[in-house]
Amino acid sequence: MLISSTTDTNSLSDCCKDGRKRGNDNQDCASLPLISESITCRIVQEQCCVTVLQDNMCNTGINVAKDQGACDALFTNTCETKTTKMCCDCCLLGMATQAKNLPCDHDLSVGYQCSLVSRACCSDGAPEEPTTDAPKTEWKCAHECVGNGTCTCFKGYKLKPDAKSCEDINECLLGASNCRGGERCINTQGSFRCQREVSCGTGYELTDDNNCKDIDECETDIHNCGPGLECQNTQGSFRCPPKVKCGSGFIQDALGNCIDINECISQTGPCHRGQICINTVGSYSCQRNSVNCGRGYHLNEEGTRCVDIDECKGPEKVCAGHGCINLIGSYRCECEAGYVFNSITRLCEDLNECESNPCSQECANVYGSYQCYCRRGYQLSDMDGMTCEGKREPISLGGKIQNIYLSYLNVICSSLSVTLLDIDECALPTGGHICSYRCLNTPGSFHCSCPVSGYTVAPNGRSCQDVDECVAGTHTCTVNQSCFNVQGGFRCLSFDCPNNYRHVGETVARLQRSDTIRCMKSCQPNDIACVLDPMHSVSHTFISLPTFREFTRPEEIVFLRTTVPAYGSYHLGSYDVKFDILEGNVDDAFDVIKRVENGLFVGVVRQVKSVIGPLAAVLKLSMRNLTTQGDSGQNIINVHVFVSEFWF
Repeated sequence: MLISSTTDTNSLSDCCKDGRKRGNDNQDCASLPLISESITCRIVQEQCCVTVLQDNMCNTGINVAKDQGACDALFTNTCETKTTKMCCDCCLLGMATQAKNLPCDHDLSVGYQCSLVSRACCSDGAPEEPTTDAPKTEWKCAHECVGNGTCTCFKGYKLKPDAKSCEDINECLLGASNCRGGERCINTQGSFRCQREVSCGTGYELTDDNNCKDIDECETDIHNCGPGLECQNTQGSFRCPPKVKCGSGFIQDALGNCIDINECISQTGPCHRGQICINTVGSYSCQRNSVNCGRGYHLNEEGTRCVDIDECKGPEKVCAGHGCINLIGSYRCECEAGYVFNSITRLCEDLNECESNPCSQECANVYGSYQCYCRRGYQLSDMDGMTCEGKREPISLGGKIQNIYLSYLNVICSSLSVTLLDIDECALPTGGHICSYRCLNTPGSFHCSCPVSGYTVAPNGRSCQDVDECVAGTHTCTVNQSCFNVQGGFRCLSFDCPNNYRHVGETVARLQRSDTIRCMKSCQPNDIACVLDPMHSVSHTFISLPTFREFTRPEEIVFLRTTVPAYGSYHLGSYDVKFDILEGNVDDAFDVIKRVENGLFVGVVRQVKSVIGPLAAVLKLSMRNLTTQGDSGQNIINVHVFVSEFWF
């Protein structure tokens, strides 16, 4: 049955009696079942319970002091043993005072409760309620007397109903504490304390004012930094930076080593357009891009791609007296009458007019024209030079008799079987030029043939035309190889980049003359030897050549375009470039020269001697960039040369 909220003495006594009973039963005083809705009753019930528990713990400490003469068994200073040990120690103090015949009522500032216990043990009698009531023979007020028999209590205590004794105020229960969020209020005698509900965590310690304070591992020397590192304290931890600092262009690892920064990878576009980035130790450099263009192309002004060369406007007369038409990557000749353009050799070749049967009897083709001739008994007409007429010898007969005779001869000639003599066109003075490969005479005519494989007879019936197996799909290259057509055949090519180089671009199934396979340098971290290697790129380009029948002048076969200006001041820090053939120059049949095109240096690879095929060679070329300080790097270009055994 709940007691109604009231403040009369009998009701509060019942509340205290219930609390003391539960304290004797060692129940939790902070969570007692309530017997009244009154807040005051709730306070009295809890405080009376706490008082009983504290009295019991204090009496236990006094008994330990008297029975054992020491408090070692209570050394563990937990919340449960704190009061017990205090009463044990204070009782020993009183017993020592009695043994030395000193006054029991000493004035030591050991606290109110400790003084009561010490005084009681000194007089060899334990107080009935040591934490609250004082012996009536020695004092009237438990804490302070303010006159006129009025008692008051110290801060944190309140006067009990007897108007003399004092008991602790539970600030936690009354909500009078100033604990912050995340802290729990714990009541103590005469006060309270705030305890964190969550620990401070690693790297922090709890202070007396219940705050988390960073532990300075460097100052307390509890860090594990090595001898080459220094300790730097951070909030909740510490770090060990190296004592030696790295310069610009380097980054330090965890052990203090200085590692080069590859600015070409870590930065976006550190170089200008038309330049490539070359990483160096602690820095980087920007080098003008060198693009190798095939025959018929040259580098654009930005140095980024190959564009067509207009051969018709060049200094060389490529069509030798015929008209010239420029094409993308090539050109064609508009040939004069009697000639036809060969797209393979890119020359105007003789046209076989005899195929259209311009002569009435026999026709012999010659360069740029043709010639008609007649069988025995006929002569070529002076009127058109193509018609054959019968020969008539003059006869001195009378007009009528002569006409009869001529008619008779005509009848006889028409009735006779005339034997004709075949002309061997292959044996004519111009026969060696009638066919590109072989000439076969036939009765009254001839025909041309080509090598068994790799060629086919051209539509004119006389020239041999290369078969592009890469386009026709008749090659045998695997999926990992690229097909490159050569005159009279094909090659299956595959290339791997050297160590520390990476492939630029995609692998194509069919290579053309303008294609270039390029490998750019890409060094691994800490590979100083790779960084210092002056070679920046390795390229492969390809060309197919015939066996020149009449080699009269150097033939330009490969052009190495650069972005190096030819008219800059080299002595003021500008660039220069040098071209060399390092390997593969068979019989010194090739050379490389430097000339200027559109204000830029160009390396021109030339064939200067006749090379008899079939032959496959690799010209290893070097293109070195020079400054006033010396070489700033080089590029290697491998020119794969395939020479056919035929001139066409």
